[in-house]
Amino acid sequence: MNQRVTKILVVEDEEPLRFSLREGLEMFGHQADAAAGLREAFDRIASNRYDLVLTDLNLIGESGLDLIKKLREDDYEGGIVVMTAFGSIDSAVEAMRLGADEYLQKPLILDELSIVVGRTLERRRSQQKLRAFERIETQRVESDTAIGQSEAWLRTLERTERLAIATLNTSDGELPSILITGETGAGKGVIAERVHAVAQQSTGEIGPFVHINCAALPSNLIESELFGHEKGAFTDAREQREGLFEAAEGGTIFLDEIGEMPIDLQPKLLLVVERGIFRRVGASKDRRVRCRVIAATNQDLVQRSKEGLFRSDLMYRLSTFTIDIPPLRERPDDTPLIAASVLDRFSARIGRGTMKFTQDAIDAFGAHGWPGNVRELINVIQRAAVLTDSAVIDAESLGLVDGVAPARDGSGAVRAPEEIRFDFSGEPIKADEIERQLIIQALNHTNGNITKAAKLIGMNRTSFRYRIERAGLDEYLKEISGQ
Repeated sequence: MNQRVTKILVVEDEEPLRFSLREGLEMFGHQADAAAGLREAFDRIASNRYDLVLTDLNLIGESGLDLIKKLREDDYEGGIVVMTAFGSIDSAVEAMRLGADEYLQKPLILDELSIVVGRTLERRRSQQKLRAFERIETQRVESDTAIGQSEAWLRTLERTERLAIATLNTSDGELPSILITGETGAGKGVIAERVHAVAQQSTGEIGPFVHINCAALPSNLIESELFGHEKGAFTDAREQREGLFEAAEGGTIFLDEIGEMPIDLQPKLLLVVERGIFRRVGASKDRRVRCRVIAATNQDLVQRSKEGLFRSDLMYRLSTFTIDIPPLRERPDDTPLIAASVLDRFSARIGRGTMKFTQDAIDAFGAHGWPGNVRELINVIQRAAVLTDSAVIDAESLGLVDGVAPARDGSGAVRAPEEIRFDFSGEPIKADEIERQLIIQALNHTNGNITKAAKLIGMNRTSFRYRIERAGLDEYLKEISGQ
């Protein structure tokens, strides 16, 4: 995907100046459209996405102030630069109050115009990027999941980089897309971010990486989150809001768990992928977007399509380029490398100093099937680092004990252990609280079976029972075990 050329609308009623401004802006590398008055300007804005509007304040029978006011009321987030022939401080102040970024005095000097336009565009890009980061819960996967030297993993990385380059150039309007498949916890998010990084390095694009988990949002909110909404579109829509596709402009949107996308929303998703066109909830006009689309799933989309749960046309469109992530059990040589990296970082965070694995622990990594893949491995290492008194972690401390039935979901499939995340950016986290969360996770995973839960975290039953009491979890135990 080539870096997007900035698009500017010139609103000027004098035809010679209107022509000169268009020519000058295009000479500076921008794409420029022009309008002679407000009605023409509104028509163009309704069907195009402009990065900046350059408008005269004094139009024949009209005022550029009305244009500024309407743009900001409609939640236009691009730059606005105004021109005035009179150098009136009052009109300039009013324009800035209504939402203009800069003003220029006629007669215009092209070099000054270039500087002001460039400065305004850069400021607006920074503000939009900051807003996107503030809104988006990135849900970054631990960087350890990118580690590996096995042939299967290196092939995956090679294919990732090749496809990232292949999607840089697409037909006009079409959004480049990649489908990532693989089991839960295998590292689909890491591969998505790698595609984004390779594209950034190749093109110099500065757009954000926007991650949304389609399975984590109620079905009635997904459309608004993806495409935005107009004020009053529904009960809680008290103001206009851009969607995540708009937030991803110039970058990448990552649709995790795409198999959970509601069937009635899939035609709208297909339209934006095929043509770059979407419509906010409650809006009457289409908008355009330019970004990269990466979808990921651990489901069989062909089967879901046969069951009528996923549109076949959307499946074929998304799967033009596919990356399949190998499960951890198929790259056992990578397990010790990932485990060592996790242990080094996590033990330092909790103040345990240098820790290491015994040979029998390393052997246990290779013998385990890892149904939860890298995510499960990270959780196992974190539990062991917290609960082991020694600086050396052995196989027993890992809790990878035979005879403990894995938790399963309603369909009977193995359910990967839930990931525990600790926020180390704020107040220090007490070891007691980390231990308490690990106990809760083990009990949840075994439906309250103390013996099995104790085995999961490498502890004898008596010690585990004591820690349950110390953590004040007796009532919780009764609740989940049905006592």
